[in-house]
Amino acid sequence: MFATLSDRLADTFKNLRGKGRLSEADIDATAREIRIALLEADVALPVVKDFVAAVKERARGEEVSQALNPAQQVIKIVNDELVEILGGETRRLRYAKTGPTVIMLAGLQGAGKTTLAAKLALWLKEQGKSPLLVACDLQRPNAVQQLQVNGDKVGVPVFAPEAGNTGGNEDGGDPVGVARASIEEAKRRLFDVVIVDTAGRLGVDAEMMGQAASIRDAVQPDEVLFVVDAMIGQDALTTAQAFLDGVGFDGVVLTKLDGDARGGAALSIRQVTGRPVMFASSGEKMTDFDVFHPDRMASRILDMGDVMTLIEQAEKAFDQEQALKAAQKLSGGDFTLDDFLEQMQQIKKLGSMTKILKMLPGAGQIREQLENFDEREIDRVEAIIRSMTPAERDNPKIIDGSRRARIAKGAGRTVADVNGLVDRFFEARKMMMQMARGGGFAGVPGMPGMPGMGGPGGGKRAKAKQAQKAKAKGGQRKSGNPAKAAQEAAAAKEKAAAQAANPFGLPGPDIDYEAAAENLDLPKDFSKFLK
Repeated sequence: MFATLSDRLADTFKNLRGKGRLSEADIDATAREIRIALLEADVALPVVKDFVAAVKERARGEEVSQALNPAQQVIKIVNDELVEILGGETRRLRYAKTGPTVIMLAGLQGAGKTTLAAKLALWLKEQGKSPLLVACDLQRPNAVQQLQVNGDKVGVPVFAPEAGNTGGNEDGGDPVGVARASIEEAKRRLFDVVIVDTAGRLGVDAEMMGQAASIRDAVQPDEVLFVVDAMIGQDALTTAQAFLDGVGFDGVVLTKLDGDARGGAALSIRQVTGRPVMFASSGEKMTDFDVFHPDRMASRILDMGDVMTLIEQAEKAFDQEQALKAAQKLSGGDFTLDDFLEQMQQIKKLGSMTKILKMLPGAGQIREQLENFDEREIDRVEAIIRSMTPAERDNPKIIDGSRRARIAKGAGRTVADVNGLVDRFFEARKMMMQMARGGGFAGVPGMPGMPGMGGPGGGKRAKAKQAQKAKAKGGQRKSGNPAKAAQEAAAAKEKAAAQAANPFGLPGPDIDYEAAAENLDLPKDFSKFLK
């Protein structure tokens, strides 16, 4: 969505790198490039003016003029201002203290309200809530049926007492009555969240606003969420303002963030309406939905990645017990292709590999390769591994030429594909074993040393280790000079004699311990403790 904006901003910041001090001309040129980038991204003009003015004011201040790296400081300022126009802080749902929490969805037809209702229900279910979907869109043909299908997909019940418009009857029923009855149904069946899906139109009209306002008055929602298609550009702002005036809403939900639109509406809607973006939907799967974090979105726009979201998704998808077992096998050196396959299957649970890789810092620099990434590659790898016998998976070293030909035929791949997989597996296992044992570079335990560096291969630290080992074994390095060797041998003999005379093996004068004991001034009857 924000690819164009990200590229323009990246090019702008490249011109700043390497400068020890920013002149007034540098700041003006940077501000001009940022303004052009935002306008090209379809950001509203008032928002652009405020944004650029704030960046210029801070760029002329002490935080940049006295910074060791002015370019990095300007990037930080742009990041801070992006976070600000996106909402500043993450806005969470407000839950009712008593009774079910009522969430009403509003927006134009085609914005994705019905699909979003099911996504929100699944997300709430994962948070430990018990949601109920309510079908109040009785005008769009088969909208009720669509909500029921989506409800089945996510395992959430749907309250739909009326069939709605099925094509023959445009007047599907009374949506206000359905909404009112849903609250009683939720109380009776002990649901703690009610999600009301309302009707939309192709454009804003008085009838639509009146119906939405009537449903709002009937259910008294705790949250009214305005659902907006992020791909419709500046018109999203006009629609949002009309809904704000006619119905009112507490937060915004952006849909279709995976589209190829310029994304200016997402950056503008918070500033224009004063209402925070609360959720974001970025795909067709029911799991492609999450809380909107302004700081993480700003980080993505500036190509700094979104590692926190990636970690959260991994925590949800990965089996901790399996991960621990795999780590133990790696450290023990018996990581097999079966374990490798298990890891691949866990990665698949995260979703699209392209989306995962886009969350990494610097992904914008390889955007073209990511766009051309074949998601079926994991399936091909899985097919090759499953074509192997248990013995081959357990010990890939036994896979000779004839076995590789058989595996390739069974998987529908070429022998070269099998060769590539086996070679990559051995390389990956070697690297992962080194990491599991605590290694990362030479000089770190678990990694082979390199000449001139502090690893087992060479350097002062390696020689000291060898000397310690020799000493532990009782041996000692001898000098190549015969006279010096004889001198060292005589010194060692004297040291051994001194240690033999002293029961503690410590150097010092000989002591008559019996005489010393007789001279001790001990209390009476203490001698019985010495027997």
